[in-house]
Amino acid sequence: MHEADPVTLNKYREYADRMIKPAIGDVPIAKLSAQTLEQFYAQLRRCRRRCAGKPYVEHAVDGPHECGEVRHRRKRDHDCAAVRCRVIDCKPHVCTPLAASTVRQLHFIISGALSTAVRWDWIPTNPASVAKKPRLPRPKPSPPSAAEAATIVAAAWDKDEAWGTLVWLVMVTGIRRGELVALRWRDVHLDVGVLEIRRNYVDGIEKDPKTHQIRRISLGEDTCELLRAHHERYEERVHALGLEPDNDAYVFSYQPDHSRPCNPDAVSHRYAATCAAEGIDSHLHAPRHYSATELLAGGVDLRTVAGRLGHAGGGTTTLRVYAAWVPESDKRAANILASKMTRPGRPNRDSSPST
Repeated sequence: MHEADPVTLNKYREYADRMIKPAIGDVPIAKLSAQTLEQFYAQLRRCRRRCAGKPYVEHAVDGPHECGEVRHRRKRDHDCAAVRCRVIDCKPHVCTPLAASTVRQLHFIISGALSTAVRWDWIPTNPASVAKKPRLPRPKPSPPSAAEAATIVAAAWDKDEAWGTLVWLVMVTGIRRGELVALRWRDVHLDVGVLEIRRNYVDGIEKDPKTHQIRRISLGEDTCELLRAHHERYEERVHALGLEPDNDAYVFSYQPDHSRPCNPDAVSHRYAATCAAEGIDSHLHAPRHYSATELLAGGVDLRTVAGRLGHAGGGTTTLRVYAAWVPESDKRAANILASKMTRPGRPNRDSSPST
């Protein structure tokens, strides 16, 4: 049995049922070759529906229907637009390639299954091990500028203090969305200024962080003060309900007693709306990029930045994603070293003219 959390297993099953089985499910495992797999990947990179270039209509509903039919919500005379009557809007198919990263995920699922087949002596070798998979595209992070980050935080704070605190924390820690909403008050140690990342909230399930390791992030005094005020507001709300504060309560919640975490998608949508209202095109993952780039540009060493972000490999992932900002930090380091020296041929600043 594959060892993975339920969310990951469900994702694998969905990919298998929706994409892998319809394409190669009928191919006997002994006849599955690297060429078969590469042709499958090439089809997906041309069109995710593997249409082979043949035009057809993508029907909006299953079963018998009339394309363009209006399904009225009311029987008597009415304004369809006002009551939102449904139109079966069937359209000609337009090819859309599947992202290289998704094709790579399919490859790893297939490769894992075939590795099991080799281990169980069903086949002598794993054809996926020699099949050419799509190259992983180079990451292109697009962080907000320092001025934009300040504008976003101020706009969030104007909405309400809890929302402003959430956005501030994302900016200064680079925490992942699932890790953010999974935070409980027992993870916040304001006496020593440390935030513990112990869980990740995905699809309604709490699981280990992405790297399956607990990490601790230092918090500045301003952040600690904001979180203290946020905790005081939480205590006031629960006391008003006749309850006592609970260390197991979530730090950010739409429930008065903080008994359930915020919906991650709702947080993403609200963040995007906050940015859009300020004329900034951004998303909730961008503050993670902002945190990384500002730290690297500020001269913080790569290992420390990787540790705060929760990147495995001692900075390999961080370097791959944020390599564009490392030269700037490196140039600053070079200037610091040069400033400690006296350039040959130039008089020492402290030396005075001889008499």
